[in-house]
Amino acid sequence: MAKQPQHHEPSENPKRDPEPGSNTIKDPDDWTTGDEAMTGAQASYLKTLSEEAGEAFDPNLSKADASKRIDELQAKTGRGRD
Repeated sequence: MAKQPQHHEPSENPKRDPEPGSNTIKDPDDWTTGDEAMTGAQASYLKTLSEEAGEAFDPNLSKADASKRIDELQAKTGRGRD
C-alpha cells in the first residue's frame, strides 16, 4: 500500500510575508553598516531615479543615506511603489 502524502500547514515564509514590526525592516539610521559606502546596486538604482526625477546624483552617499534618498525619489517619481 502506497504511503499517502501528509498535508501540513504552510510554513511561515519571512521573505514573502514579513511580520509587521519585525526586525526585518530597520530604520537606516539604525543599520550597523549604514556608514559604509552605498552598494553598487544602490548607486545604479539611485542614478536612474535621480535622472528620472531631474535631480543631482551624489555618488558619495553612505548606505543609509542612499536608502533614504531612494525612498525620497521613489515618492517623487512613483517608481518602486505598490
